[in-house]
Amino acid sequence: MNQLPANIDLLNDIIKVLNGGIKFYNDGLNKIADHNAQAMFNRMLLEKKQAVRILSSYLPSQSPESEKCPATRSKGIKTMYKKLLNTVNPTNAYNYVTQLKAIEDKVLAKIDNALKEHPPQKLACDLRRIRCRLQQCREEIGTFHYTSAIAG
Repeated sequence: MNQLPANIDLLNDIIKVLNGGIKFYNDGLNKIADHNAQAMFNRMLLEKKQAVRILSSYLPSQSPESEKCPATRSKGIKTMYKKLLNTVNPTNAYNYVTQLKAIEDKVLAKIDNALKEHPPQKLACDLRRIRCRLQQCREEIGTFHYTSAIAG
């Protein structure tokens, strides 16, 4: 285990939001027909899983009790993922990409907030690396959105 950050709640929030994204992309893969969107979802899924694995290494083993009490700050983003998943249309991936971009912006903002708390150096490096990869994913969503609008 790595050195614990001063504010574990921020790290827990990020992990919970990332887990919400993992569930969204997993479920979304089964709901969309567009092969380009499926490939994008797979990439998002892999990046989020890797981020959770890295960030989890900074936390002590979580007890079953801690899993029952999710942080309220992350509930809003997880709820947005759930609502968005209910609107996924198998034939038109463009319709929900605008909302997805906004959700991913909020995930990036959570990471920015954690970095503002001056975490230990190794955690800060990992957070910046994760943020960079998730920003690339966010940009891919934007490109997909743009090209879908042109094609649509």
